[in-house]
Formats: sequence, C-alpha cells, structure tokens
Amino acid sequence: MNRNWKDGLNYASKLSPLRFWNMLQLVGSYYLSKALRRPIHYGMPTSISLEPTTSCNLRCPECPSGLRQFSRPTGMLNDKVYEQVIDELAPRLTYLIFYFQGEPYLNPKFLEHVAYANKRKIYTATSTNAHYLNDDVARKTVASGLDRLIISIDGTTQDVYEQYRKGGKLAKVIEGTKNVVKWKKELKSRTPHIIFQYLVVKPNEHQLEDVKKLADELGVDEVAFKTAQIYDYEDGSELIPTIEKYSRYKQLKSGKWAIKNRLVNHCWKMWHSCVITWDGKVVPCCFDKDAHHQLGEMSETSFKAVWKGSSYRNFRQALIRSRSEIEICKNCSEGTEVWA
Repeated sequence: MNRNWKDGLNYASKLSPLRFWNMLQLVGSYYLSKALRRPIHYGMPTSISLEPTTSCNLRCPECPSGLRQFSRPTGMLNDKVYEQVIDELAPRLTYLIFYFQGEPYLNPKFLEHVAYANKRKIYTATSTNAHYLNDDVARKTVASGLDRLIISIDGTTQDVYEQYRKGGKLAKVIEGTKNVVKWKKELKSRTPHIIFQYLVVKPNEHQLEDVKKLADELGVDEVAFKTAQIYDYEDGSELIPTIEKYSRYKQLKSGKWAIKNRLVNHCWKMWHSCVITWDGKVVPCCFDKDAHHQLGEMSETSFKAVWKGSSYRNFRQALIRSRSEIEICKNCSEGTEVWA
C-alpha cells in the first residue's frame, strides 16, 4: 500500500515546459497578490474539476446529490462543452478531476471523455462509489488511461458502511475494486492509482485500522482519510467524529459548535483551479455545490475570457478583502485531509 512515488512519477511525466512555466506564473502571482492584497493573476488553471453528472444512485446524508436538494438542474456533461474546455486548456492543464457532484459512471460517455484527455497527456482522476465497476467497466476504466481512481469506502462492514452510504452495498465496492486491480494486472498497466477514500464520521471512526488492512488485502495503492463537511453543525451532529484529528469542528464552552480552521483572506484554489459544471457554468470551487457564484458560462464565451474577466477578478478581490463574508468559504476544508 501507499505507492505515492509511482503516482508522483506518473504525474511528473505529464509536465511539459509550458505547463511548468504556467505553474510558476500561478505561484508567483498568488504570492504577489497576498503581499499586495489585490488580485494580480498570471497564467491559466493547472487543475480543473469537470462534472460528468449531478445524478447519483446513493442517498448520502451530507451530499446534495444524495439528498436530491440541488437548486440547479440535473444533467450529463455533453461532448460540446467537454471538448471546448479540453481543446482550449490542454496546453497548460496538468490535472483534470472528473468529479464535482454525482456518480461519474452514470454518464455513459465518461470513459470516452477520460480517453480524450489521456491523448492530450493530461493527468486524469475521478471519485466513485464503485457500484458500477463490473468486469467490463473495470477493463474499460484501465484501458481508458485514467490515472487516479478514488473509491469511497466509509466502513469495512455493511452495517457501518450503510450508515453514511445510504442505499449502498459494501460487497459491490469490494467487487469493483477487485475487478480494477485484476485488469491492471491483466493489461500490465500501472494506472489507475487506486485510493480508498474514507470519510471519517462518528459511526465509522472505530474502523480506521480495518480499512487499511482491507486495502492491503485487495491491492489498493493508498488510503486517504477525509474529514466530513456538516451543513448544520452549530448544534452538533451525530456524524461529527469524537477523534479530534478527523473533525472540522470544535465544541465551544457555550455548547455550540464552530469550525476549527481560522479563515485567512487568501485561497490558492482561486489562483490555480476551478470547477465547470455539466452544463458549462464556471464556478470558483467545489464548495459552491449549487453554483451560486457563477463567474461565466462556456456556452457564451471562451474559458480565458471568464478566467481573466471582471467577475473572476472581483471574486478574488472579495476573498482577499474578507473571506468570511463569502458563504461558501465559511465551511471550507482547505488542508483537512489526512493521508495514511
């Protein structure tokens, strides 16, 4: 387990001189903006998230897809939006995450989209509940060139797993994982790098060591423990873990709960990445699940016009001025993942 170095070498192999120069531009302008407290920005995104779909087969309690509580429409990423994004950004883009909300494998063209990005030598990743990784789909996943496969597994026994993954079957997750591992061997492929992502909540916090053992047994490359975002946390929640290390929240003397992280008036994500929804809306990050902060639409203009436009510039300026006034920033988890 934990073959990070192989995954790191694979990622490094995607870097061209232009992509490396783009990264330097982003880092330089980010730190210059922090120093001068105004939104100076050079370069194009080095990483983006593209949403294959908002549909999902599960009903997880802290997920808008699972709760069916979106204020925006449900749909599937189409070829026109996707190819427009990739064709424009590929020269400088290094990392493409096929995930925002929903289950990616519900989009019938998902793996075709992965293969299209792979041909442009872009590092590709996705996150899945693994319920659709039957033998044929697992083979196609490996053959597509997908670089990273994040599998959500929030328990090592069905009774624990289903407390968060409502409607899910742990046996399907394990079967899907075995299928991908098998086809990596059959096709002699080093990818995808398989990660078990474990969302730590109170009902499953006693199985942290168990999931490491399970990952070893199945041939999974890595385990990542992730803290859970709770929407209504002020009065506490049965999901908030008792292990302080894995909680985003702390209890105050008053009995109320608050976010542990101190909000600072800058954010690296606003300089190097963004999210594009299935229907082409550009939003600042993955915390804007309902796309309230739409900074542009791919159907109306080029991505560069959005990225360098006044709406994006004004949003970056508002963040530098007072991040606490932006609703999606209040429950932000920057830097709260713990890797095994």
